Amino acid sequence: MNTPDLLLRTAELVDIASVSHHESALADHVETFLREHTSLEVRRVGDNVVARTALGQGQRLLLAGHLDTVPPNGNDRSRIDGDTLWGLGSADMKGGLAVMLELARRVTEPTVDLSFVFYVCEEVEQEHNGLVQLLRDEPDLVAADAAILGEPTGAVVEAGCQGTARFEVLMTGERAHTARPWMGRNAVHRLGPVLERAAAYEPREPEIDGCQFKESLQAVAVEGFVAYNVVPDRARLVLNHRFAPDRTPETAMAAVRELLGDAVDEKAGDGFSMLDCSAAASPSLDHPLLKELVASTGQAPKAKLGWTDVSFFSAHGVPATNFGPGDPNVAHSAGERVPREQLDACYSALEKLLTS
Repeated sequence: MNTPDLLLRTAELVDIASVSHHESALADHVETFLREHTSLEVRRVGDNVVARTALGQGQRLLLAGHLDTVPPNGNDRSRIDGDTLWGLGSADMKGGLAVMLELARRVTEPTVDLSFVFYVCEEVEQEHNGLVQLLRDEPDLVAADAAILGEPTGAVVEAGCQGTARFEVLMTGERAHTARPWMGRNAVHRLGPVLERAAAYEPREPEIDGCQFKESLQAVAVEGFVAYNVVPDRARLVLNHRFAPDRTPETAMAAVRELLGDAVDEKAGDGFSMLDCSAAASPSLDHPLLKELVASTGQAPKAKLGWTDVSFFSAHGVPATNFGPGDPNVAHSAGERVPREQLDACYSALEKLLTS
């Protein structure tokens, strides 16, 4: 077979709209391609499409990619300029999907059994995630010895992922007329010290398995209002914390609570609680298949400074990592794009891994 033109393959996928919850057309395309161009066993569960080998090899490697994108921002159609493809989802992650489809078509005698998992709703709430659906309805389809997610990483292995948690701070006060504020206690003003401590947060930068992580803490929502002539007696702040894999959700929560200290007075009725949390995942690069992937790229791995479904696999005992074409910094932006060089580099590294 001729060398695949992965830029054109990705453009074809970009031109099939697949905003979260509306992936059916792309799932149809992927299913048809796999049934026409491969001898793989193909299963469809809702709009999730899974294709597998059954060669009786000693290990099974799962390659996963989400079908959905965020809503368009004037970039819903593909545009090729030289060796760069522009368009919604080109980096996150239809470039990765194109690589996976070509591997499924061309690598007919892999040295490990393979599962290709194309799933829905990665960009929205976890309850809708296709991996969660598959685990619930067809758990065998997501079973593997190791997994690689085609998230955009610039064709460099980005190992593990950070955890992400949202914390709620509730501040209490006492209502009064704004003409006589000394008769009350302003709950919004009481957020000041909390915001100061959050703004002064110095991120931890732990090195784990040779990968440098960097934590963060950001205020992302503030609420506090009764009327324009009333001193508010209640204020709410939401903090988003990204934490490294050496912390559990519980220890991450304890660290943020310690940082806020006496700025949150729970004895006086203030509150601090976790709204939701997705756990971090360790790099897992000691697994032979993932170690070999790093070797096949010829580049040192990095830490994943963000949350991905690597966490899903890690939580279910499957070592996983991120590796795909595209710059994660342009994902979800109007200028989303992917270069041919990274598409080809990812394809070559994975082909080497699957055939060596």
